[in-house]
Amino acid sequence: MSKVGRTPTADHPITVRPTGARVTVRVGDRVVADSTAALTLQESTYPAVQYVPLADVDAALLVRTDTSTYCPYKGDASYYTITTSAGDLVDAIWTYEQPYDAVAEIAGHVAFYPSKVTISVG
Repeated sequence: MSKVGRTPTADHPITVRPTGARVTVRVGDRVVADSTAALTLQESTYPAVQYVPLADVDAALLVRTDTSTYCPYKGDASYYTITTSAGDLVDAIWTYEQPYDAVAEIAGHVAFYPSKVTISVG
């Protein structure tokens, strides 16, 4: 089955803008990511998502997984587990390494599931 990318429309808009504030991601007291270069992706009526440059994430805590998903608006996503002394947060991070043109800015960035980490903006 071939994948056909969809273009955002007025019925399903997607915007990507600089967040304009510091974004900090924590697991407990441990800072996993700290960035002043994050992007906010707003897709349709979904909650806004912070995309943090991978370079601003503590790489020592990341383990790539075999998980992958597909979004017709953004492309193929791959995942990372966050490893901590308290345990592993499996597939807590996703990234679109080669996103579709409509969201090309998020290449090189990762997003975090807010149910698995604490994300602070500001």
